[in-house]
Parts: sequence; structure tokens; C-alpha cells
Amino acid sequence: MQISGAEIVVRCLQEEGVEFVFGYPGGAVLEIYDAIFQQDSFRHVLVRHEQAAVHAADGYSRSSNKVGVALVTSGPGATNAVTGIATAYSDSIPMVVISGQVGTPAIGLDAFQEVDMVGITRPCVKHNFLVKDVNDLAATMKKAFYIARTGRPGPVVVDIPKDVTIAKTDFHYPDSVNIRSYVPINKGHPGQIKKAVNLLGEAKRPFVYVGGGAVLANASEEVRELVRLINAPCTNTLMGLGAYPGTDPQFVGMLGMHGTYEANMAMQYCDVLVAIGARFDDRVISVPSHFLAQPKKIIHIDIDPSSIAKRVKVDIPIVGNVKDVLIEMIAQLKAGDVRPDAEALGNWWTQVEAWRAPQSLWFDQPEDIIKPQFVVQKLWEVTGGDAIITSDVGQHQMFAAQYYKFDRPKQWINSGGLGTMGFGLPAAMGAQLANPDATVACITGEASIQMNIQELSTCKQYHVPVKIVNLNNRYLGMVRQWQEFFYGNRYSESYMDALPDFVKLAEAYGHVGMRIERPADVEPALREAMKLKERLVFLDFLTDQKANVFPMVGNGKGLNQMDLPPHMRDLQLGVPPYDRDYGNLS
Repeated sequence: MQISGAEIVVRCLQEEGVEFVFGYPGGAVLEIYDAIFQQDSFRHVLVRHEQAAVHAADGYSRSSNKVGVALVTSGPGATNAVTGIATAYSDSIPMVVISGQVGTPAIGLDAFQEVDMVGITRPCVKHNFLVKDVNDLAATMKKAFYIARTGRPGPVVVDIPKDVTIAKTDFHYPDSVNIRSYVPINKGHPGQIKKAVNLLGEAKRPFVYVGGGAVLANASEEVRELVRLINAPCTNTLMGLGAYPGTDPQFVGMLGMHGTYEANMAMQYCDVLVAIGARFDDRVISVPSHFLAQPKKIIHIDIDPSSIAKRVKVDIPIVGNVKDVLIEMIAQLKAGDVRPDAEALGNWWTQVEAWRAPQSLWFDQPEDIIKPQFVVQKLWEVTGGDAIITSDVGQHQMFAAQYYKFDRPKQWINSGGLGTMGFGLPAAMGAQLANPDATVACITGEASIQMNIQELSTCKQYHVPVKIVNLNNRYLGMVRQWQEFFYGNRYSESYMDALPDFVKLAEAYGHVGMRIERPADVEPALREAMKLKERLVFLDFLTDQKANVFPMVGNGKGLNQMDLPPHMRDLQLGVPPYDRDYGNLS
């Protein structure tokens, strides 16, 4: 029996085991929505803005091992989705975005609600398709899911004209896909892996640098085994948090622009660096010339060959799936004669502990004003470090990364590459639906939350009990910090002087609202919120307006040229406190 293109779309989603589709209807996709209405294999979640649909699919994907799916109409529906698509592309998140399109005879004629979705999204997708023939629809959907989830993951757009959703044909979903121009490499070259193992045996100051690629590859167990096997200190990028446990003694904290003193100094002064699923981006190493001023050998493991040696020259490139490469590397380490110099490694750890001793994330919590760091710290304690945390972008994002100790992958969900305000709440919705029994908290700021605050309505309709932790300092926090540091305290358009009453706003949407103004009330409020397991709770914490994120690597500075918190200002950054047995590292 022949079925319509719309029914084919639904059947394809069923074949892929899709649980949720996040979307918003419109004229060009009404045939698909009608087909969705007549099935019960997956749930559709009606968001209040198309950007939120893609962010929710993104959060669903990041917190699970599944491909997120979003459905939007043509024209403004499609363009509203672009920010979410670009966000997913920047962080390599597997996703299929289905967009409606005007009928094929009208394409290119400036029809009502027509945009060139393929052209618009080309720079920010892994791949995109315009399906002009209903007979190609099922195979295209199969390719879309395959491309999205394999190799270096990413979003794929399938643009479907309305007449294609109406046309009928026989349905057959392919069992497999063969794309000649797309053949991901999974296994690393054994010779390169052997070279890496030998180099690790020669290392006196090894360091392991883990990025989001390790999380995407589900390689956390292998990362942990490697780090413990070679007894090296380990750091995670913002996107890699949770790949190595945040409470483990060998973890030296996040590195980069707002990384810990010990992580940045170890990154700068190591002699052998193992980079795992990371990109050496500007927020991690800042200026490559500064980073490479201290000689080091670099092993770089990544599934995407274009990411290797993109910003820094590496000595041993290994192209392959992170998990597969690490399994082989660990096997060779266990089977071989490679034994690091125990005395040199002991000296290195003494150095690392000396860098760790000043406690670069220490802060003073007075009795009369809430420090944002304190809220995150207490959230970690109250949730036992077990919550899934989403964030928006800004100071609150950095405080969340610094003070919530993530012990497992897919627990930390944020827009790292694109830095998208408005990401946190819809991403939390997707994460909560993917993990219905988990505690999901969105750490946000009073500016970011307003970007997609209409999704409080979606949370009400679908009973999504996320906890919103609003670090409200009445400023665009990170903008204000940069204006303080680099623009002579000229706070141009960074003060939010017309904020809503968030408690009343939450209540207007049918949720629970709390305002917290005193440090003594922080922990009780968090505990009360967590008891309300079936309710969305909006916690509005009025925090210190002058709190800054430290450490900080400023523009054009090296990792060993950090702006430090006040209690560390007397340190001589260029001279490590311990340099015995391997020369003056300065």
C-alpha cells in the first residue's frame, strides 16, 4: 500500500526509535503534523519558539546516547531554528532537523514563507538535504540519521517541500547506508599509537587534556583508565567536564580562560601532552605562540582529521574514534615495557600540588550578600553532585563549571562553542524528558533566562519539573566583568534596570517561585525546591553584583599570565614554586 510523504517521515522516525520530536507547526508541515496525530510511537513536544525546539532536541541528545529531532515549518520557522542548529554544530551534537518548504513548483519564486534553508544552513550543519521526490524521502532520512550520529557527530537538516509530504509512494526503509564520499575512520593507526605509547614512556611531566570528543565517544571509562595507568594529572575542557571525575585527586580542574591555576600551569609546563577529543581552541590555550613557547611534545587523538594541527603543530596525530584509540593505547601500555621515570613523575606531582595549594577557586562568603559561587557550591552539596546541570552563557556558566564537580559524562550540558544565551531552559527540558527520574537544574542569569523564558509554558503543559537556579546580579555579568577589566568601568548597556518579578512570573506560568536574598537562606531554599520533585521551581537568587570569575586569561595573554583572585595576587606567575630536577620552568 502506498503512503504519503508525511506518513513516510513518521515511519522513518519510528524506524529510528525516536522517543520525542520537539517542534512547532505551520502551513508547510501540516501534513506531517496530521500524520503525527495518528500515531502513538513517539511524543511530540510543542515548544513556544522554534529556537527552543532545536535547543530541547540538543539537550535531549547531549544527556542521552540518541539523536535529537526537531520539526519546524518553512520561512520564519526555519530561520528561527538556525541559532539552535549552529549551537549544535559548534559542539558536534547529533541531531536531525526537519524543516518544511514551499511546494517544489514555487521554490525560487519568492513564495509566501519561502527561504533557502539549504543555503542558509550550509555553513552550520554537518550536511543538509532538499528532498524534491517522495521516492527519495526514506533513503534521505536514513542518510540523515547515519551522518548525524557517526564520525564527528553534528546536525543534519532535511528540507521537505509540502507537495512531497502530500505525494504517495511505497515505503521501504533501508537497512544500511553506503555513502562513497563519507567513510568515517574509527580505528587509529597502530604505528601512531605505538609511537604515542613510547613517547609517554619518556615523559617526565605528562599531562592529559580531555575535551568534548571523549564525552561524545562514550570514552569516559577509557580516559579514566589511561590517566590512572600513567599516573598523570588530568584536565577537562568546558565541554569535556565529567569525562574524568571532578572529585578525583588526579583531576586538576577545568583549564583555559577561566581554568584553575594548577590546570593552566600544568598545561603550559608539561613536556608530553595527550590531547583527547579536544581542539586547542582560543578559550583553552589562548594564543598558540604563548602556549608553544614552552617546548612540549603533543599527542593529538581526534576522529576529525581537520581538527588535528588546526591551531597548533602536533608531534603524533592519531585519527580515529577516541574510544577505539584509547582501548588500543591502553592495551599496548599494559603489554609493553614502557615505564615512566618514577622519580621524575614524583617531582612533577610535587610541582602540581604546589600549584594547587593556593586554591585558586577559593572565595570569601560574607554574611550579608550571596556570592554566586556559593549558590553553585551548595547546589552541588544538596544534589549530592548527581544532578544534570544545564546552563546559559556568561558568568553563571563559568561558576557552574568551576564549582559543580561533575563526576560522570553527559551530566553537564552547555553551549560551549557558540555561547548561546537562551540555551539553558529548553536544553533542560530535553534533558529532563530524556532522564525522567533525574534531577535537572538550569543554572542561568537574569538576562539569559529571558531569551527563551516562554518555555515555562511548555514545561507546564508537559509537566517538566526542572529547577531553575537564577544567579541574578542585575547585570549582563560577563559583559560587565570585561567592561570593568578592559573598558575603564564604562558599563555600556550592561545594566538590567527593568527586570520582571521572576517569582510572580513563574507563578503566572503555574510554577513555584522563590526569591532568596540572604546567604543563610540559600541551602534551605535549595533543599525545599528539591523536595518538590513534580514541580518546576524558579529560584531567584539575588547575588553580588561585583563578583568576578577568576582566574582569567585576558586577550592576548598566555596560560601562565592569568589574572588571579585577590588572595593569590602576590604569586610570581612566571616562576613555578618548585622546579627541582628538571630546570627552571620559567
